Amino acid sequence: MPVSRTIRLRRESWGFAVGSLLFVAGAVLSASDLIDVVVTDLIFFTGALFFTAAAFIQLAMSRRPRRDVTRADALDWWAAVVQFGGTLFFNLSTTQALLNALHPTSHLRTGWRPDVFGSACFLVAGVLAIFATTMRDTLWDPNARIWRCTWLNMVGSIFFAISAIGAYVAPSTGEVVSELWANLGTLLGAACFLVAALLSRDADAPPPSATRHR
Repeated sequence: MPVSRTIRLRRESWGFAVGSLLFVAGAVLSASDLIDVVVTDLIFFTGALFFTAAAFIQLAMSRRPRRDVTRADALDWWAAVVQFGGTLFFNLSTTQALLNALHPTSHLRTGWRPDVFGSACFLVAGVLAIFATTMRDTLWDPNARIWRCTWLNMVGSIFFAISAIGAYVAPSTGEVVSELWANLGTLLGAACFLVAALLSRDADAPPPSATRHR
């Protein structure tokens, strides 16, 4: 029996919500230095897996561009593709950080740093999603893109980009640009994603009036 659209949308929302919550926790623990780096890297690694699972569901539900699809559908599909690619970059960076953390003698045992490639993909996907939202009446599902969620995701992507800039290691000094913004950008960005995911989890449900008149 095929899984219903409603169930898949809710799985997508909960996947992004759990992944975001884990990134929030990871950012807080990284800033506090109270927990071993292995634990924080494991949290980021697990969060990235939830992001990827949710992004895959979103991609699978989007309509692949063909002659009969609308421009909104095409933009939505590309947003899903780019975002899925971004989650894969986060998978790679969090996996590498965790492997380094598991070797106490490694000089790279410094904890996960925000990924510039994944953050850039999220930023591009956010822009594409906003354009798709401007034409949501012609989208495969008008509830797939909701203004408040789309903009929250965009703001979250901006914060992730800021975190990646803050985590950049300056060649001249060997130090990160800003430890504060590397953690704070991740925290605020993940918080935006979390709120957007929670707001969108029931967006596909019909309004009470529609239910009464069926």
